[in-house]
Amino acid sequence: MHIPFQTFYAFFVVCRAGSMKEAARELHVSAGAISQRMRELEQRQGQRLFERTRAGVTPTAAGAALYADLRAPFQQIETVSRRNLHDHAARQLVVSVMPSFASGWLLPRLGDFVSRHPDVSLSIDSDARVVDLKSEAVDFAIRHGLGSYPGLASRWLMSPEMIVVGAPALLRQGPPIRCPADCLAYPLLHDGERRDWSLWLQAHGSTSPKARRGLSFSDEHLLVRAAAEGQGLALVRDIYAGTDLAKGHLRKALEQQWPTQFGYYLVGLPDTFAAPGARAFVEWIQAEAAQSPSAPALKR
Repeated sequence: MHIPFQTFYAFFVVCRAGSMKEAARELHVSAGAISQRMRELEQRQGQRLFERTRAGVTPTAAGAALYADLRAPFQQIETVSRRNLHDHAARQLVVSVMPSFASGWLLPRLGDFVSRHPDVSLSIDSDARVVDLKSEAVDFAIRHGLGSYPGLASRWLMSPEMIVVGAPALLRQGPPIRCPADCLAYPLLHDGERRDWSLWLQAHGSTSPKARRGLSFSDEHLLVRAAAEGQGLALVRDIYAGTDLAKGHLRKALEQQWPTQFGYYLVGLPDTFAAPGARAFVEWIQAEAAQSPSAPALKR
């Protein structure tokens, strides 16, 4: 009967930690996943391996015997792993980034970081979920907010502005846009919440039910792409439209700009910012953010 190596290692970690919850934290999986693995191991072994207590778990006689067999091999494996990875551990970085920020701003700049710091192994985790930096194997997250995250340190990067953009052909063929209300003559493209156009128009003294009509996109990068394809006007953060504006795929429909309420921050545990590879990334991304057209002027 084949039992996966990972299951035996999870058993070893549970015994060493004396808690499935602590083992889950060490292995960066959920407590439910650990519990399921232990149940499967007990079923395959045909006997109980743990006694559940209020404090955690205690191996049964069968569990203690299995742990005694596994402890030395796994300790040796961990020792070898630490020795082989010691020179690289401090230089490996995992950064969690929202997909729109990753594709619209970070991705075009990553080549520069790699060329400057070839010894740093950088992994980009592009996911819309909010990671738990205190328990997951992630070093930094780039978050959009006010910069206050309990138990974490943060570095301000930029506060992008909202601009109205459209494809040049669409703007040439459509009616002139002299004020924000004139945008309502065009199809409007929205983010997933469909709030930005209404708020932007209200900020400029105009309201209309048309402000919430039109296509919506959960990813701001797709929103920019739809605008570049001529499907309507988009109200987007300037950093996401910069490349298309520079290439002529998009044009500003108006010069009025509205600063967003929040900014982008690099967030991590306080100690993480001091690690060698991490420090190189922090300095690099802050320098890159400072070069974004609106970033320095909008710092709050």
